[in-house]
Amino acid sequence: MIWRWIKTVVLLPCNVLIVVPACILYFSDYNSKIQNSFQLIVGVFLLIVGLFLATWTMRLFIKIGKGTAAPWDPPQKLVVAGPYCYVRNPMITSVLIMLVAESLLLGSWHIFGWFIAFFLGNTVYFPIFEEKDLEKRFGEDYVEYKTNVPRWVPRLTAWKQK
Repeated sequence: MIWRWIKTVVLLPCNVLIVVPACILYFSDYNSKIQNSFQLIVGVFLLIVGLFLATWTMRLFIKIGKGTAAPWDPPQKLVVAGPYCYVRNPMITSVLIMLVAESLLLGSWHIFGWFIAFFLGNTVYFPIFEEKDLEKRFGEDYVEYKTNVPRWVPRLTAWKQK
């Protein structure tokens, strides 16, 4: 169980949050640029929120979905609990939050550019590939879920599956 989670974290979010930003900083001649304590406080707050949300969503995938976010070990059951009652992609949202935190904490506009590119890439990828796969795997349950729960901007109230 732990190994499944570790493989998923190391191979997916770590590349987006550590490897790519490290390459960006290396090739952009980075110098630390934290401008003020507000930037530091907001960055730390967002990092904590992002880590909490990432851990919560991954646990739900393992516990309820009986799988992980990794394409080689997808959930066997549709997860409609916790943050998934408000937004369809809270796992990616957690990564996006952490990328903004990184850009603030490191004072890097280049990493903020990576955040934008990652968001746009997922905005294209999800409807073309992932959502089609989820419709095939979970059928009408996913179609109903997709109809009622927004992709990126959370609902104000939790959606209850009928």
